[in-house]
Amino acid sequence: MASLKCTKCGASVEFDTGDKFVKCSYCSSQIFIDRSGAGFYYALPFAMNENDVVGVFRRWAGGSTRAKDLDKLAQISSVKKQYFPVYLFKRDVNGAEQVFVEPAGSTTLPGLHSLKVPGGDLKVFDDKFDTAGAEMIKPDIEMAPYLSKLPGTAKEQALVYFPIWKIDYVFEQKAYVVVVSATSGEVFSGEFPGRSSGAYMAVAGIGFVAFLVEGLLAIGSPVVAGVLMAATIAAVFIAANYVARRM
Repeated sequence: MASLKCTKCGASVEFDTGDKFVKCSYCSSQIFIDRSGAGFYYALPFAMNENDVVGVFRRWAGGSTRAKDLDKLAQISSVKKQYFPVYLFKRDVNGAEQVFVEPAGSTTLPGLHSLKVPGGDLKVFDDKFDTAGAEMIKPDIEMAPYLSKLPGTAKEQALVYFPIWKIDYVFEQKAYVVVVSATSGEVFSGEFPGRSSGAYMAVAGIGFVAFLVEGLLAIGSPVVAGVLMAATIAAVFIAANYVARRM
């Protein structure tokens, strides 16, 4: 048997070597045990259901940098509800509290190094917490490597299960994946079908050449050049609008 002090009430808590989680018999706090220490064990509830998250994905896919009609043509192949483990560190840095979040699980999914944990929504993770059928991804990264790199002095450390939606989709026979934060609706994507900039560059280039010629013409015929410039502005606007809608 080994023992440690509860990170909440300071009481002595005994546990077997190899245990990852233990409950304080005095204050009932659930404690995560890592080789480098102990911390609270929390989870965040899902704030978005599957319909909500699909709607968020479609709106994201309709953005100006995404491929034309991606929001309509992307074929969603799976939507997975998951809890991803992260470490939350509260540190005193020059008299001010700063919060750092780092992955506790190995992953290649996009955005999981940039999650923001809303502190007020944290719930103690125990046998009463409802995971709502989400897949629980087990932590497999130790806390120690992060502790040696963090600034300031420790105030609190915790393992937090963060709710995410993983969406797999196919566009033009190529598979992609996005992750949606189930607390904020923020979308993370490593690679996505982008909209070609070639047509925009062509419109800009033609407009530049036309203005250059009209500028030279203005030296001898300012009225004619002014009319042509006005026509060029209208033509560039119409062409850019066409490209934005059709390409």
